[in-house]
Amino acid sequence: MSKLLTTWEPLEYTPEAIKEAKESSDGKLILKGILQKADTLNQNGRIYPKHILEREVKNYQKFIVENRALGECDHPDSSVINLKNASHIVREAHFEGNTVMGTVEILTKTPSGAILAGLIESGVKLGISSRGVGSTTRQGDYYVVQEDFQLICWDFVSEPSTPNAFMLAEGVNVSDEDLRKVFNKSDRIHRIINDILDLKEKK
Repeated sequence: MSKLLTTWEPLEYTPEAIKEAKESSDGKLILKGILQKADTLNQNGRIYPKHILEREVKNYQKFIVENRALGECDHPDSSVINLKNASHIVREAHFEGNTVMGTVEILTKTPSGAILAGLIESGVKLGISSRGVGSTTRQGDYYVVQEDFQLICWDFVSEPSTPNAFMLAEGVNVSDEDLRKVFNKSDRIHRIINDILDLKEKK
């Protein structure tokens, strides 16, 4: 059974950057920065291989195009994104080298989005953290995320005070039924088509 996996990256922003973002987007709070890093040991002691993250970012484009790339303020204990807790939406995600860069719009009209906007505008240091399901294999002192990994979303979280602060999430088992709530039939077909196209490109 798959486990819920999370990783964390600090979100860098300044009051000037926030003001500039609002002025250039008709008052919307839009942030740009690092979403995740590949082939890099993260604070949870895991490495996400680049080819796996590239595949997942490619599959995630469907969510972005369909305006479904939502995330929450704090990681829940579930793989399912609860609409009542949605705080932001990813508008764009792409690779630059080994880094996933992205554009995120804070949903200031939702309860969680308003809280998140208040924290950001107050200068609270936050991180952005991926949430996905899959397995890991231990290699020495760290764990490598395996081919069965599926990216669900990126959530906003507080900075962990110690390494492995989010390791408790790995104790959450994710059932096939939970995954069907996250990925609909169209999503699963899209993933299969991408896999087939990738295999053709490699031949």
